Amino acid sequence: MTMAPATGEGDLSTGEKLKQILGLKIDVDTYQGMKRGVPRLLTLLREEGLTATFFLSIGPDASGRAVFQLLKNPRFLKKMVRTRAASLYGLRTALYGTLLPSPMIALSFPDLVRQIVEEGHEVQFHAWDHRRWQDGLSTRTETWIRDWFKRGIDGFEKLTGKKPAAFGAPAWLIDDRVLSFVHDLGFEYISCTRAKKPFIHAAADLIEIPSDLPCFEEMGIEGATQAILSALAEGGIHILPVHAEVEGGLASEPFRHLIHAVKERGYRFLPLCDILQQLDRDALITRRFDLRLLPGRSVPCAV
Repeated sequence: MTMAPATGEGDLSTGEKLKQILGLKIDVDTYQGMKRGVPRLLTLLREEGLTATFFLSIGPDASGRAVFQLLKNPRFLKKMVRTRAASLYGLRTALYGTLLPSPMIALSFPDLVRQIVEEGHEVQFHAWDHRRWQDGLSTRTETWIRDWFKRGIDGFEKLTGKKPAAFGAPAWLIDDRVLSFVHDLGFEYISCTRAKKPFIHAAADLIEIPSDLPCFEEMGIEGATQAILSALAEGGIHILPVHAEVEGGLASEPFRHLIHAVKERGYRFLPLCDILQQLDRDALITRRFDLRLLPGRSVPCAV
């Protein structure tokens, strides 16, 4: 079955309404998220009989550099308080890249990466240095971006034995230079924006499978759950962004409850690579992205 042409940003064709598919896009941003959150999520997914897509940060955890955002961006401070960041990430994470050296994230856990793959999940590339991309992409040179991708992809290949087929940008932050690079890197698809439906990036000529549902950390568990289930009532193909540090941490049980509620609504869970096979490229709209501050976020992201 292929996706029919869209008639509007929020419209669903009859064919799409018949589909009830949810993709879990699991971003791993930190050392603690990899060490503690991923094993918990693997156990949950195994018990629920689900497969997901893990987007891995490969290189250094420089989370402690977020302290500079606390000084510059009051929205970031509010987000840290609202999400109970100290409990989510722990003291050591708050010092990585400043008072403590930055540990490697996925590269520190090759056995765990193999386990993710062996249990049937899709693994793709999220970041080399998540924090520095998230905090300063607009100020980085093209040489820096090129080196960032090279280091990350080399590390990914060392861990998995193959190059990644997809890229999910840290914090949904991209620019035209990034899209030019990802076009040349030969990815099969990317997942770098927040949008209601899949589309083709005008600047990259690549299929985008966007996150269309809110995160727990943006709206709070209760608010996000209500918004997610309301959106799923429309049917169609949806992507839920999940963070190993959150749904694999303090929000693991609410996440399990959400999964049960989604199952009760008759949805199938597919990794994004399988969702890609559901899409008809010729029927997708070609779009440009914009940067916008979404509710619950501290900095603009691509929409």
